[in-house]
Amino acid sequence: MDKRKELLVAAIENGTVIDHIPAQKTFQVAALLGLLDSPNLVTIGNNYASEKVGKKGIIKVSDKFFTDEEISRLSVVAPKVVLNIIRDYEVVEKKTVDTPDELRGIVRCNNPVCITNNEPMKTIFHVVDKDRGICKCHYCDMEQDMSKVKLC
Repeated sequence: MDKRKELLVAAIENGTVIDHIPAQKTFQVAALLGLLDSPNLVTIGNNYASEKVGKKGIIKVSDKFFTDEEISRLSVVAPKVVLNIIRDYEVVEKKTVDTPDELRGIVRCNNPVCITNNEPMKTIFHVVDKDRGICKCHYCDMEQDMSKVKLC
């Protein structure tokens, strides 16, 4: 049987499929990328079986290709998701989202006395341990666990 006929959700002609999202993060990813209010056709599936992450979510967005900034934001919430770029119903590019070495204007500092919480300026964080998800504020040197950060 043709694999396309086995799909649980319809294929998209052009756009992006975000795959291998940990199931508990699916709707957070959708909200983070502004997809809950998007004019584009958005299909969200959750709790699919996955060898890679146990239970996974998948989001298909027609006619949307994400910017580097959006992908960087995504990497904080759900690193290692897979982006599939679709053109004319075919995957033309597949990439795993990696956390960049530096996060600018994405994460808030947890230190209440940090200058970024008291002056109108963008935050800068250096990712010091990608495996453990640790980033450090450029201004006050406070380390933070990326799974517990607040986004700007």
